[in-house]
Amino acid sequence: MNRFQHRGGFARPENALKRADELQLVGQKLSALQQLHDVVTSKKHRTWSKTYEEIMFKLIDLCVEMKKRNHAKEALMQYRNMCQQVNINSLEEVIKYYLNKATEKAEEARQQAESKALDAVEDLEEDAKPEDLMLSYVSGDKSKDRTDRELVTPWFRFLWESYRSVLEILRTNPKLEALYAMVAVRAFGFCLAYKRNAEFRRLCDILRQHLANMTKYREQRDITQPESLNLFLETRFEQLKTACELQMWAEAFRSVEDIQALIALGKRQPKQQMMATYYSRLTQIFAVSQSYLYHAYAWLKLFNFSRSYNKNLTSSDTQMMVTSVVLATLSILPYDRQLFGRVDEPSHEQEKERTVRMANILGFSVDKRMDYRSILTRSALVSSINSMNLLSLVPGEVRAAYELLTTEFNPLELCSKLDPLLASLEAISSPMSAASPVKDLAMAQYVASLKRAAVLRALKQLSEVYSTMTIAELAKLVPFMAFGDVEAVVVDAVKYDYLQMRVDHRNGTLHFGSQQLESDKVRSHLSLLAKRLAKAAAMTDAAPAAAAEQQRAAVLALCRDNIGKEHSRLLARKQVIEKRKEVAEAAMLEAEREEERKRVAAAREQELLEDRRRREEAARREKERLEREMEEAEMEEARQLLEQTRRKGKAGALVKDGDKLDRKALMQEALSERLKEAQELERKLARLAKNMDHLERARREEEAPLLQAAYQARLTDDQAFHEQQQQQQVEAHKLAWEVDIQEKRRLERMTK
Repeated sequence: MNRFQHRGGFARPENALKRADELQLVGQKLSALQQLHDVVTSKKHRTWSKTYEEIMFKLIDLCVEMKKRNHAKEALMQYRNMCQQVNINSLEEVIKYYLNKATEKAEEARQQAESKALDAVEDLEEDAKPEDLMLSYVSGDKSKDRTDRELVTPWFRFLWESYRSVLEILRTNPKLEALYAMVAVRAFGFCLAYKRNAEFRRLCDILRQHLANMTKYREQRDITQPESLNLFLETRFEQLKTACELQMWAEAFRSVEDIQALIALGKRQPKQQMMATYYSRLTQIFAVSQSYLYHAYAWLKLFNFSRSYNKNLTSSDTQMMVTSVVLATLSILPYDRQLFGRVDEPSHEQEKERTVRMANILGFSVDKRMDYRSILTRSALVSSINSMNLLSLVPGEVRAAYELLTTEFNPLELCSKLDPLLASLEAISSPMSAASPVKDLAMAQYVASLKRAAVLRALKQLSEVYSTMTIAELAKLVPFMAFGDVEAVVVDAVKYDYLQMRVDHRNGTLHFGSQQLESDKVRSHLSLLAKRLAKAAAMTDAAPAAAAEQQRAAVLALCRDNIGKEHSRLLARKQVIEKRKEVAEAAMLEAEREEERKRVAAAREQELLEDRRRREEAARREKERLEREMEEAEMEEARQLLEQTRRKGKAGALVKDGDKLDRKALMQEALSERLKEAQELERKLARLAKNMDHLERARREEEAPLLQAAYQARLTDDQAFHEQQQQQQVEAHKLAWEVDIQEKRRLERMTK
């Protein structure tokens, strides 16, 4: 490469492309890449043409082959600025080509690593060599891991960095939102295909940061437009789907929060199919986190939504969804672990905020004046199931389990009756149809939580009937759970103040009721001892002096006299403070409003000035373009006139070789020539019309007798044809008459 060649030194991009091909043929790929990179990033070349697209394809081939991600990123940024106002489709094709090439290289590396790992084994029946065993023990890596690190990891890293670079390039322009969404979906596919959990987490953070920046600078870019919002929602739903398939449930929940934020930002619901997917994914997320309360509400919302909008839902699908609603409701613990032990105001505010946020995620509109503890509860779910008559849609086993766990009072037989019902839950499951938003359901996932709920209900009912029970008797009442597991349930319930009971392993008994623990007894005994000691000390001391009593009485009287005035003074001071606070707050609010008005006015004025400048610039460019096109069209017309006159041999008088074109003279001469030609053509047409008139008159005079003779001959032929037809008709009529006479005679013989 010439060291005196400056960056972007080619006057025409075609020359740079040709030079890059030549350098690539002789093996200087880096020089070829630098040539193309200099041309694309040069400030000279700012107008898009098809040649630049070919240059970008060649540059991307070289960048991918040599893993030059930074060169590709800089070139793509410049190419975006070049064609975003002219040809967005070209940028889309280039980016697709770039990602396809990077994906192909990564896939080739993976296949090569697999084949290399298999080719390294010469004999499948031969054991590993001692040196290979020593190397594996020393390095701690297997042969396949080393091969992947050498071949696959660099290409995967390059592909991942390519996706990041492209997203960074496309995030600023609203016209590129569709392309941005397409690249994000492809990046999700990359993470899913190759199980790249860490990269998927980083990708979600990148998209979340991009959206936060767009929301922050909303005056520059409005993302609440229906098209833009729909693209962002589709991307987030694909993100939610990928997170669930990768089993990254924390990231899936963050994706749900992103979707909810977009819905609140746009103030419009997404498509029905998207919302069905949304609620089905919520059921998976809450099932994994064992948040059965939210899991049941998600199932209830999914059932109501599907029944309202999905007309292709079968009766089997409806039954399975309602069964999931009922079983999820029964799986909810009868006490809330989140609310236990929270007595301070900040804890209540945090819990209220969390509950309201979860209600919004589940699609419930919440009044802020409501008690947050009554928004999402198990009792509300049970009331909804009864009011909607959902029990009529579930199988008999589920209905019986619901009755046992909600209405019946039978602590001695509750668990024994529930055991066969739980065993039959697996047989209830049936495949879902294609119209269902959930593809498969496993009712067995609720068995463990239902057993826990049954044990808690049985213990609660036993505590109302018994005060003491042996451990052996309780073990007989709970056949499906060992006593160790029952004890863990008891400890958890006692911890959260749902049950009042004590386990005595020494005597093998259970004690129900409000018995206190030993530490509570000790604390109450100490407080009682302190009170009695204080009373005894007061009794042993001498009576206070009379002066002290008088002073105390005077102080009390003074307090009684001044308490009203002090109270009034404090109230007046409080009112003054409140008034000053109101005045200060009003002044501060007014100052903020004034500042906001000034900022909005300045922004509006700046926007108007910028808009007017853009319109003036666009009008000036349009005017220049029209003038240039008109001038070019006139020059082209002058050239065509010159060519026509030269073909006719009349251009010598107008323009000589080497002279400058005189458009006006050429057009004037051409018009006069055309006028002469038109006059000559008119004279020729007049002479031709006169000749045609004479020929037509002569033809008619000659053909008149011939037409008369032909007419007479036609009359004679028609008359002969008519007579012939008349004769044939008479003969046919006579023949038919004879046949009728014969038929009449035959019928007369039959009547005789």
